[in-house]
Amino acid sequence: MDGEIESFIKVWITVITCLCYCYYIASKIPKGLLRLLSILPVLYLFFILPLKLSSSHLCGLTSFFLVWLGTFKLLLFSFNQGPLVLSQPNIVHFISIASLPINLKQEDPPTQKATTTNLEKPKWLLLLKVLILAMIVRVHDYKENLHPLFIIVLYCCHMYLGTELVLVLIASPVRTVFGFEIEPQFNEPYLSTSLQDFWGRRWNLAVTRILHPTVYSPIRRMSTRFVGPLCATSAAVLTAFLVSGLMHELMYYYITRVPPTWEVMCFFVLHGVCTVAEVAVKRVMLHRGWQLHRAVSGPLVMAFVAVTGMWLFFPQLLRNGVDRKAIGEYAILIHFVKSTLPLSLLDSSK
Repeated sequence: MDGEIESFIKVWITVITCLCYCYYIASKIPKGLLRLLSILPVLYLFFILPLKLSSSHLCGLTSFFLVWLGTFKLLLFSFNQGPLVLSQPNIVHFISIASLPINLKQEDPPTQKATTTNLEKPKWLLLLKVLILAMIVRVHDYKENLHPLFIIVLYCCHMYLGTELVLVLIASPVRTVFGFEIEPQFNEPYLSTSLQDFWGRRWNLAVTRILHPTVYSPIRRMSTRFVGPLCATSAAVLTAFLVSGLMHELMYYYITRVPPTWEVMCFFVLHGVCTVAEVAVKRVMLHRGWQLHRAVSGPLVMAFVAVTGMWLFFPQLLRNGVDRKAIGEYAILIHFVKSTLPLSLLDSSK
């Protein structure tokens, strides 16, 4: 644990150094190809730094923050676009937004109604999620005696709660220290009424926000010239899911260090095709005045996500023992905190 934390600290010192270079030097270079060339060494480092870590949690989070989000933000920054342009006047804001899954909340236009993502969530809900996650970690010890359907639900809940709570723990100190509003990362995905609602408005919104300007909008804009707006939108959605699948395959490689089997790519391609089909069907249904009640559509969406997740999303992780490793790391972390905390308190009292 000591060696892993030391490597983690070295990795993030390197990250901060690279982002200081981007802030002080690359930002002074004219936007476009020249600025992109100037940050290519930083992008290269971002891709290799997660390989310095072996912990599934530390490596997974670092690769998600740097390779998935950080590189896309820097690519937008090369052309003077994206969240880093807004944060550029302050280096601390620049580094935080470039290296963490956060975005400054933009004010809604006066005529626009507040969306559900802007609503304040009760604090008891967060505490309930922490309690449920702790129970799930404990239940993992007895999964051999559990029904397979219950295990599917267990893995889905663990993935959702673990990801959301980590992002909340990161965003809360940033919000407190800097005093600015941060866009929420999740919007209760279990309340989704469609795949479009799940992926576009509720699940891991940091990814949605970065895919929109880097993949969806350019593809839609270019495709409209050739195939019209409806087909262009479908092509943009499919491309966004394809890129997401590729990035998830890369994340899996960092965590497992095993060549990809492309199951998770198939998961996102399947969901992309189904989302496009769903939008087309909903358009026809609304035109005829038909609409599924949310009490029906909600469970159908969650069942589809869970079943396809167990079929295509989780197998590569389970085959390589990432679930057992992740649960073991919780125990190592607790032991590490218990063994070091008394020593630190003793040193501070002297």
